[in-house]
Amino acid sequence: MKKAFIQLHIAVFLAGFTAILGKLIQLNEGLLVFYRLLIAIVVLGVLLKAKKLLPRLPVKDMLKIALVGVMVAFHWVAFYGSIKYANVSVALVCFSATGFFTALLEPLILRRKSDMVEVILGLMVIAGIIIVFDFHPHYKLGILFGIAAAVGSAIFPILNKQLLLRFTPKVLTWYEFFAGFIFLCMVLPVYFIFFPPAYFWPSAMDWLWLSLLAIICTIIMFDLQLQALKKISAFTVNLSYNLEPVYGILLAFFIFDERKLLHIQFYIGLALILLSILINSIRQFRKAKRAKLVATTV
Repeated sequence: MKKAFIQLHIAVFLAGFTAILGKLIQLNEGLLVFYRLLIAIVVLGVLLKAKKLLPRLPVKDMLKIALVGVMVAFHWVAFYGSIKYANVSVALVCFSATGFFTALLEPLILRRKSDMVEVILGLMVIAGIIIVFDFHPHYKLGILFGIAAAVGSAIFPILNKQLLLRFTPKVLTWYEFFAGFIFLCMVLPVYFIFFPPAYFWPSAMDWLWLSLLAIICTIIMFDLQLQALKKISAFTVNLSYNLEPVYGILLAFFIFDERKLLHIQFYIGLALILLSILINSIRQFRKAKRAKLVATTV
């Protein structure tokens, strides 16, 4: 169990570190995601092919998977765009709105009743983002990208729920990455008209950071999470991932000294967001504890 918790928190830390790598990589956000997907597809594809774990899927299933892959690519481009046009801290604050959009969109997509407490907690996050936005108008474009990233981050796990019942996570991930890569190949020429890149071919340092991003912070992070899930509940894993923005912001403070770029209003907005996450975590913990108690008494 102890090993599983260590694996889980390494995975969460690596998730937070992706934002740092996004800042270090000088490529345009569209190209950053393009190369990240390309490296991940090749490396993961070789591993799956060697183990003969990459089956051909029916066209109907491929279309469903492709939709999720498009949302993954959209989320990543928006997230790294937020970092490029604002900074790591602001991007991660906006990313915290994922819970709000999940509370709104999941009932619509899955056709179930909304949880008003989740909506209210999500509105606290939005209030925190508005506070940051009001006092950092020069980050306007970055904040808009960050909100778009939160919408994408909320949608693709919802769409993935049914698919995970039928396909192994690694196979599903490869096909989603492949679909996202094809999607980017089609839309990037248009995207570059509005957000032109300074250069197209990664520098030597870009290749280094891209390799770390694609292999360690994508494939290895994913595998660590799966290993932890064998011993730890999905609830605990999801709860632990609330720490991702916290890890990322702390890393940005130490590595890029971003605290010098931020005012007191940023911390007020961040505190409101963290309070929402804390309340939701306590609420979910109590709900899981009650469910376990009921199960043991039946």
